[in-house]
Amino acid sequence: MNRLSLPARAVPWVCILSSFSPLLLGQNGPIRYPVTPKGRQVDTYFGTHVPDPYAWLEQDTSDAVAKWVAEENSVTNAYLGAIPFRAAMRERLEKEYDYPKYSAPFKRLGKYVFAKNSGLQNQDVLYIQEGREGTPRVLLDPNTLSADGAAVLAEYSFSKDMRYMAYGISQGGSDWRDVFVLDVATGKRLPDQLRWVKFSSFAWEGKGFFYSRYDAPADTASALTATNECESVWYHTVGTSQDRDRLVFDDRQHPRRLYFLVTSEDERYEVLGMNEPASGKRGNALFVRDVSKGDTSFWPLISSFDDEYDFIDDLGGGLLVQTNRDAPNWKLLRIDPANPEEKNWKVVLPESSDPLQSVGTAGGKLFAVYMKDVASRAFVYDSLGRRENEIPFPTYGTVSGLGGERADTAVFYTFNSFTFPSAIYEYNLRTGQSVLFRSSEVRFNPRDFTTSQVFYRSKDGTRVPMFLVHKNGVKQDGRNPVVLYGYGGFDISLVPEFNPLLIPLLQQGVIYASANIRGGSEYGEKWHEGGIKLHKQNVFDDFIGAAEWLIANRYTEPSMLAAWGHSNGGLLVGAVMTQRPDLFRVAIPEAGVLDMLKFPKFTIGWNWAPDYGSSDDSLEFRYLLRYSPLHNLREAAYPATLATTADHDDRVVPAHTFKFMATLQEKQSGRSPVLVRIDTNSGHFASNTTKEIAKVADIYSFILYNLGVVPHF
Repeated sequence: MNRLSLPARAVPWVCILSSFSPLLLGQNGPIRYPVTPKGRQVDTYFGTHVPDPYAWLEQDTSDAVAKWVAEENSVTNAYLGAIPFRAAMRERLEKEYDYPKYSAPFKRLGKYVFAKNSGLQNQDVLYIQEGREGTPRVLLDPNTLSADGAAVLAEYSFSKDMRYMAYGISQGGSDWRDVFVLDVATGKRLPDQLRWVKFSSFAWEGKGFFYSRYDAPADTASALTATNECESVWYHTVGTSQDRDRLVFDDRQHPRRLYFLVTSEDERYEVLGMNEPASGKRGNALFVRDVSKGDTSFWPLISSFDDEYDFIDDLGGGLLVQTNRDAPNWKLLRIDPANPEEKNWKVVLPESSDPLQSVGTAGGKLFAVYMKDVASRAFVYDSLGRRENEIPFPTYGTVSGLGGERADTAVFYTFNSFTFPSAIYEYNLRTGQSVLFRSSEVRFNPRDFTTSQVFYRSKDGTRVPMFLVHKNGVKQDGRNPVVLYGYGGFDISLVPEFNPLLIPLLQQGVIYASANIRGGSEYGEKWHEGGIKLHKQNVFDDFIGAAEWLIANRYTEPSMLAAWGHSNGGLLVGAVMTQRPDLFRVAIPEAGVLDMLKFPKFTIGWNWAPDYGSSDDSLEFRYLLRYSPLHNLREAAYPATLATTADHDDRVVPAHTFKFMATLQEKQSGRSPVLVRIDTNSGHFASNTTKEIAKVADIYSFILYNLGVVPHF
């Protein structure tokens, strides 16, 4: 996520319009938005009365809401359809996306499994082959699971003997999963089917696997909007029906705790993790049972919820656990399950000045990935934590996949960056050398682009990094179209990653700016804490500071600047456009959390309390009300806005976007369009390649059109 621009003015890659056409307002003048009825609902929080006139839009399965959605989509489609280069933009994106894409191989018992997309397939196809030189055969082609493409392969996991594969299917992008089992040798699906599974892994042990699920909702028609409570852990034996599954763990006294169970590679240990986000706690507890000793109940390894603990594996005479306990940048511990008291913990990898992002194991080695100014650095250690090697990378970028099994002598990993297509490498544990295993054959020349990192000061003086990606030869003349992207939350970093759909935007002279604002994990837990709860305004100030830096350093001006973010990033865009509508020409809040008072009432929204706080707390309520995008819209000239959502988004429900856009259309006093794009059979993310390309084409077309840029393909 970054930026680009044009080479030399003698070879114009874009045409900047000197004035805006009336067509930018609508086909025949100002846009006529649907009339959205207003109700009289008023909610009361600690004596404060808060009107919610569009609360009826929360009932997204009602006929009235369906009618409103159809009317809004009609207006939006008419506007987008009138953009003269919309179709050409989509064709250009399809062309850039159309090349073979591979995942790094997964290897076990001599079998290699990898995913491949021939180019424009809606979903990646899973292949398996015997040995390194074997002939690949299709194991599972999710493109054949449904005629309309609504069935999406979400997760999969192989049994330790490679006889079976458990996999989860999402319908239309929902977070709910139906879980099935595949016979690996024959490629045939077995009769097993598990329902009401959500946010679960599949941990194999013996003849089956552990998984997490919820009770079936009383009304299955409302499953997309029902509040998710009382998750439990079960064991499923392959070849049996779900009603015969064994309950492993259940706690009805804490209905909003979340559970996950993993097993060690040798299946000796079962590790049960517990989270309690509804109470505002960001940490998790770990409970263990030793199968080799015949344990029938779990006993506490870590019983508090004050810090985070990630179980890695049992290696070197203890359980490896990555934690931020007394280590904001994380460290790696070895804990003896027979003596789990904190005084007995052994530090394997001490906290560093750079955040420890992940730890993998393979062949008795440790692979630790650190983040240095938002770029990956990877090191190899022995099992005792003694450094043996650093794996070099060619540029700013992101590595993934470093890990494997105890018998491995080599591991595969993937490296990529903004304009550096994904490349798969093989690291030899004996020689300490990496060799290129497979590269991407893209249509563009990466050398045509420049990626740089800059640092700027936020409102409170905090130094914030930002990547700029653009075509070679950009001039700092204050006239470049710029797309500024941000997220800023949930301990998630915006790292340099390759997206082929970004290339056509860059080729049109657009600078892509990726601001690494607080709330993420770019600089460890302190960076995260600097952007949560009563510090959330720092996130918005950091993003505003990025925009002001781009303007002050003559990369762009407000009339050529677009703000874009997804999910928590949609909240970010909603907040900055209400606080500084003068700063941006275009705003793209995708699937945003926009009603900060009621978000805990919808599906899994209560899970976000550790980052946002909750309107159930009097102090946090007043802070949330101060920046909640929905509640801070007023009569003003807002940027041209295209908000997106989808009918199967059961994570950030469409009501957030519906209510925000109904209010924005009511309050907009400027001439810029404010539209909502509502997808069908899609979820929090686009459910397939076709939908993703269509959505991005509409976003790019809307941005360029409203910046006055005419692309040339």
